[in-house]
Amino acid sequence: MIIDTHAHIYSPDEQTYPPRVDPLRPPPGTGSPEHLRREMQAAGVDRAMLVQTTTFYGWDNRFLRDTAEAARDWAVGVCTLNPDDPHSPDVLYALVHRSNIRALRTYASGPGGAYDHPGNRRLFDTARRLGIVINALLSLRTADELAQMLRAYPDQPVVLDHCLGLRAGPELEPAVAKVVALAQFPNLYAKLTFLPTGSAEAYPFRDMHDACRRIIDAYGPERCMWGSDFPTELWCPNVTYSGHLRLFREELGLAPAEQAAILGETAARLYKIA
Repeated sequence: MIIDTHAHIYSPDEQTYPPRVDPLRPPPGTGSPEHLRREMQAAGVDRAMLVQTTTFYGWDNRFLRDTAEAARDWAVGVCTLNPDDPHSPDVLYALVHRSNIRALRTYASGPGGAYDHPGNRRLFDTARRLGIVINALLSLRTADELAQMLRAYPDQPVVLDHCLGLRAGPELEPAVAKVVALAQFPNLYAKLTFLPTGSAEAYPFRDMHDACRRIIDAYGPERCMWGSDFPTELWCPNVTYSGHLRLFREELGLAPAEQAAILGETAARLYKIA
């Protein structure tokens, strides 16, 4: 089974699901659940994780909630909630108990853009009680605060979204070194979505291969997973959906057992996807 762990979805019905002010829009005709299903079927992908599109809907998870609930046979949801809102833990309880939500995405927030702050700690406490996974979207600047949270919550599984947003350039080496160092925490997993978004080259993005292999070696394939960055037309227009998957099937030199873990087994076990 192949699982896409990172797909953003957009509704064409903006009356029922209104976007935030000045949303980041995908190109016309892209980003809908129907478009995602066509891409998945063409590439041979079996399941998807639908990640709340904060750049389009903000903290309003209604479209994600409704879509994930209607797509139980092929998808699960990853919500995002405002860590500065004291009601967010209650909303998380409702989303998990009443709909098909398996994870929470978290961000740096609060005074000075901190990650380790009371709001995120409340959400970590709630996620631990609910038995769901946390996805962390962070930069190199806040990586040490993630380490503090991992020490404080050693039994809470956390996925590092985009591996600190790795990009070719002067910060690549220190960022890769930090991602590798964070592998010391056994409850941290690496989401390997950064090759096309971080590369300064054309497909197959060879300038990011070494970074990807170093992270796989540090975490082991059993703690790594693939995600498409759907819709690729918006988030990584230098590659197609099937091309993103082909990187891991053909270009990185992964052994069959490594491919099986990264492309599906890790996510199926972590998020309890059948």
